Amino acid sequence: MALSNQNNKAINQLKLLYKENTIEAGCDEAGRGCLAGPVVAAAVILPLNFKNDILNDSKQLSEKQRDKLRIIIEKEALAWAVGIVDHKMIDEINILNASILAMHYAIEKLKIEPEHLIIDGNRFKTYKKIPHQCIIKGDAKYLSIAAASVLAKTHRDELMQELDKEFPEYFWTKNKGYPTKQHREAIKQNGISPFHRKSYKLIDN
Repeated sequence: MALSNQNNKAINQLKLLYKENTIEAGCDEAGRGCLAGPVVAAAVILPLNFKNDILNDSKQLSEKQRDKLRIIIEKEALAWAVGIVDHKMIDEINILNASILAMHYAIEKLKIEPEHLIIDGNRFKTYKKIPHQCIIKGDAKYLSIAAASVLAKTHRDELMQELDKEFPEYFWTKNKGYPTKQHREAIKQNGISPFHRKSYKLIDN
């Protein structure tokens, strides 16, 4: 019950819009710190009457809560889309540029063109001259960014669970590609998979 109260307290502080009277999309990504797999971004435009007592930064939610919220967001959002940049492109252009590119892909796929963008974090490159605002920890401040964080996280987790079927020795169902001790040990024992990011420090010295 305490967890629920904490979430509700946090939710009451989340705002719907940064810029009033605009079609505004929130954007976030998942997987920047992972050793393997893609970076996945999402863009979400929520209706003006959208409310949810659980929605928050995806890192503050349980897997079960995220999965429930994904269904709600995909059903109730005015528009949503996911963009993916694979590990090879991450190695080629670096993770910051890959994260921004994934957001661009997501925005491009929206069925409604936004008039304003709010971006989680402090770095972004303008997309099609659409005005944007970067917001540090925006996924804990604005509902649309929180929604994007949930979609990015759940879609990416799903991808890693699929890859785990091919490479179960890295425990991706459990770690989703993040640098856990178990993941690094698996790399030491098995070498790297075709989906590991070669530009990252994959094992501890």
